[in-house]
Amino acid sequence: SAACPCTAPRRRSSSVCGRGDVDVVYVVGPGDRNEELRYSLRSLAAHVPHDRVWIAGHCPPWVTGVHHIPVPQNGRSRFANSTANMRAACEHPDVSDTFAYFNDDFFVLRDLPDGVPVLHRGPVADVVAATPHSAYRMGAIATARLLRHLGYPEPLSYELHMPMTVHRAGMLEAIERGRYLPVMHKRTLYGNLAGIGGEQVPDCKIVDRNAPIPAGVWCVSTSDQSFAAGLVGRQVRDRFPEPCRYEREGA
Repeated sequence: SAACPCTAPRRRSSSVCGRGDVDVVYVVGPGDRNEELRYSLRSLAAHVPHDRVWIAGHCPPWVTGVHHIPVPQNGRSRFANSTANMRAACEHPDVSDTFAYFNDDFFVLRDLPDGVPVLHRGPVADVVAATPHSAYRMGAIATARLLRHLGYPEPLSYELHMPMTVHRAGMLEAIERGRYLPVMHKRTLYGNLAGIGGEQVPDCKIVDRNAPIPAGVWCVSTSDQSFAAGLVGRQVRDRFPEPCRYEREGA
């Protein structure tokens, strides 16, 4: 791996994320600007106790103080790139055995002293019924079919736009089980195979440019459009106006 200067101690633990001894892994696609990642890192630094931060995939040049796992972003789709990034993180021997899985459009809005909660979206069948036809929907159907074949007759969906605590070995098993799926719902495979359970909550992804951050939420996610030109993006930027330790000075 390539590592930027980092002052965090090199510890490994399988404890619950949130006690300062578990790493954070971002899976990041191509693009140097990536303002969503900038503000996600600011929210992480402000609200989530953690050890090291790893970026698996593409690391923008303005990022500092993290460990980078380079992964070519040449998969057949963004889904394939994301899975390749996750596999590389899980196979890296220095990533903590338990880590918090982040995407670059996750923004944590309040302190998580007790760690990332275990959450799901409810039955995959309900998510499929509420999702328009797309590659994502077809992936949900194929993932549920695989899980039923593996002995999970009513699988839950874990495809929330929120951080998720992951055990490396369990995620690698999930990725291996789903390796032939064109669009793998790896969170869902992992959550069911590992039997993590959890509480059902609605997704926090906001795509409407006129929608604000909902009251009472601890995390919010945006689309490219709602972050760049929407009310929710403006509110996220207003919450985290100051650079954090993961940004190069002046970048």
